[in-house]
Amino acid sequence: MRLTFLGTGTSFGVPQIGCGCAVCRSPDPRDRRTRCAAVIETADGTRLLIDTPPELRLQLVAAGIGHVDAVLYTHEHADHIHGIDDLRAVTMKRGTPLPLYGEAPTLDTLRTRFPYIMDERLRAIPALTRPECTLVPITAGVPFHVNGVTVLPIAVPHGHAAVVGYRIGRVAYITDAKLLPEAAYAALDGVQVLVINALLREPHPTHLSIAEAIAVAQRVGAERTLFTHLTHHNAHAAFAAELPAGIEPAYDGLIVDIP
Repeated sequence: MRLTFLGTGTSFGVPQIGCGCAVCRSPDPRDRRTRCAAVIETADGTRLLIDTPPELRLQLVAAGIGHVDAVLYTHEHADHIHGIDDLRAVTMKRGTPLPLYGEAPTLDTLRTRFPYIMDERLRAIPALTRPECTLVPITAGVPFHVNGVTVLPIAVPHGHAAVVGYRIGRVAYITDAKLLPEAAYAALDGVQVLVINALLREPHPTHLSIAEAIAVAQRVGAERTLFTHLTHHNAHAAFAAELPAGIEPAYDGLIVDIP
């Protein structure tokens, strides 16, 4: 199994518009962070894309990924869905619509915000293209299957938004969580690789702080934990040096192979 981080930044991205801080001016490519997304590829070649952020085209091109078998949406916030039109290039190569999995509030937002894709009455003008997709509702805690691959959606609180993380085999990907409920810890039992968001050093009302994320990682006890949804407040090298053993910041383009 292979995990590819397409983007690891917050909704602002790094560099942040109008900011001249040291991280935003950093020459280290690991400090350049696009909005969060990832691809999990299983041993049989099934590729699952998590979220469609605004930089999706650039991310997929940089990673050399030309096809995916499904999209798993975590929630409906703009930084996680507004690159959906870039799925056109993916769906043009398919013989069937691309399934988009998400909870009901997320799918409702996709229908409302992108009617030219979702509303069959609004067909594209001849010679123009649109993503050919089908919406598939999921329920947190209820596994579903993509090409025979079992996917477990895990509910986590994020302010007023309904958010799900995903466990696929021994890999779990969670972003935009404020905390992990007991049911989430139970669902993460035995994971080998954990991806979890870590926003700021001070507490935040809708996101795990760095200290809270460390505590979550240590309780889950995965062999390797990777932080994502990172801001311009922490340079990659310095941040990596201060984290406990087994915990590290991810970065755009990072590939993790899991036996």
